[in-house]
Amino acid sequence: MAHRNPAPLAQATMNPVIPAAVACAIGLAQAPAGAATLEIHTTAAGTGERLALSGTATLAAGEQPPERDVSVFVDRSKAYQTLLGIGGAITDASAEVFARLPAANQARLLRAYYDPKNGIGYTLARTTIHSSDFSSASYTYIAEGDAALATFSVAPDRAYRIPLLKRAIAAAGGHLTLFASPWSAPAFMKTNDSMLQGGRLRPEFADAWARYFVRFIRAYEEEGIPVWGLTVQNEPMAKQRWESMIYSAEDERDFLKNHLGPVLAEAGLGDRKVIVWDHNRDLMTQRAHAVFDDPEAARYAWGLGFHWYETWAGGAPMHANVGNVHRAWPDKHLLLTEAAIEGFDPARLQSFANAERYGAALIEDFNQGAEGWTDWNILLDEHGGPNHVGNFCFAPVHADTRTGELTFTPSYWYLGHFSKFIRPGARRIAAASSRSSLMTTAFANPDGTLATVVMNRTDEPVAYRLFIGRDEARVQIPAHAIQTLVVR
Repeated sequence: MAHRNPAPLAQATMNPVIPAAVACAIGLAQAPAGAATLEIHTTAAGTGERLALSGTATLAAGEQPPERDVSVFVDRSKAYQTLLGIGGAITDASAEVFARLPAANQARLLRAYYDPKNGIGYTLARTTIHSSDFSSASYTYIAEGDAALATFSVAPDRAYRIPLLKRAIAAAGGHLTLFASPWSAPAFMKTNDSMLQGGRLRPEFADAWARYFVRFIRAYEEEGIPVWGLTVQNEPMAKQRWESMIYSAEDERDFLKNHLGPVLAEAGLGDRKVIVWDHNRDLMTQRAHAVFDDPEAARYAWGLGFHWYETWAGGAPMHANVGNVHRAWPDKHLLLTEAAIEGFDPARLQSFANAERYGAALIEDFNQGAEGWTDWNILLDEHGGPNHVGNFCFAPVHADTRTGELTFTPSYWYLGHFSKFIRPGARRIAAASSRSSLMTTAFANPDGTLATVVMNRTDEPVAYRLFIGRDEARVQIPAHAIQTLVVR
């Protein structure tokens, strides 16, 4: 049965069983037999293990496994994409809840997310350009009708969001790769005269809206918050009851080509990464064709962002589309820009099914060519908000604003099995399981360590043989568990 904040989790969160960062050079070449030690870090349902160092093993010369054995094969001589980072979004909602925490739990949350040694080491962050549904109200940075942007000010963000971003950057060691997304242009710039319920950008305001991006970047950087990149529009094919705006593929292509790209370049901000689509995997191939096959638009596009909500009507996640885009446009970058478990229910705060959705998506998206993965809100309250239209969701960490308590969900720990051990600059390497009971991906880090993630979604423990090249170790993974196996 799920509990609000079970004692073993609370203890593990306050003093997590997380070893010091591993650092030894093994490179991508095959290591001599028996030369490497394997650290096994485990999070498992029905136990107190949360990113726990649950065992060690020595890799020794292996032999051909029989067909009936379950094996995971890793080949570090086959390298693929380079990791940009893993992280989550700092929204108005997260910042407002954070501000209501006692000072000790503010420090605890920052350490838990951004400290690479005593936390899970997030290195990637997303934020919004003015309001989203995860704000307490709709707002913009200008007065209504101000197309000249004479009244532009990020003052609304100085209350909560900018202070949290600054503290997160400091907690991460002075740097976070931050990108920003708009949910809607100001109402007067849109065909429906509202920030809500979709609507389109009026053509006569396209340049003004592009200059709005420039003003946002400059304002945030004046606050000491570097902006690495931008997405053109959050969920451009979704008419929502909250902030939303529609771009067809051709609309987004032409706005990027004729307005946003040139305006950023003219402002001296052409090095900022521009990410198109920023919506579900279902239509990402069609959007990539429209933008990347147009040479003028493509030169302004760093890559394509995607979400995971195409499963809202049922069916399986469409990870194959990530691979399709990666193979068709290998010079463009792919980044999961948002993921959240919808339909908040406090009885499900300790749901391992939620965590397993994260684990499976991370493994599949990385194996299909994604270079980074960005969760949605880092922190929400006891209701799954605040959200000004009642679109309440789960976050990896929830706070009870009445008591100041933090609840760390299994999703937090599952995300940590990737973000803590797979660091920016890591190269994905070949990894495969011999049975569908186990999912796996593997990365070689810049410091020479190798991290292999193995996930078991079944109701039974699984004994398996981990092969790294010709060497092997025998490992067992509990039912409904995830492991990160680190080679020194």
